[in-house]
Amino acid sequence: MPYITKQYTFCAAHKYWNNKWDEEKNYDSFKDDIKLHGHNYTLSVTISGPINDDTGFVICLQKLNKIINREVLDILDHSQIEKDIEWFADKQPSTENLVVFIWNKINNLIISPAKLHCVKLQETPSIYTEYFGESSNG
Repeated sequence: MPYITKQYTFCAAHKYWNNKWDEEKNYDSFKDDIKLHGHNYTLSVTISGPINDDTGFVICLQKLNKIINREVLDILDHSQIEKDIEWFADKQPSTENLVVFIWNKINNLIISPAKLHCVKLQETPSIYTEYFGESSNG
């Protein structure tokens, strides 16, 4: 079965802080990331499924673009993640949490027989997180 991946970019800011900890423990855990800072993220959305005989596509990319723009980019782009997005009120704005957030926002909107296979989010040239949904966690 083919897999197609579409990439998107957005800019967002965040800072790490755990209110249960004092400043020293926060600094020990997060270092300078306790200060507000931003990233130019690259989001990769991978869809799997059979090729439609009429279109030759696994998924219509125009429809996927509309979903990603509405459900992800319009929310995350130019946000301060932990401050502006309610889902992060009790969660760190890590790439690990971001891929789960994105998966939850779009998974049920992918029209069968296409299926969301993976959400990958690159925060820096050397850090990215991939998420394959709950079934991949055993």
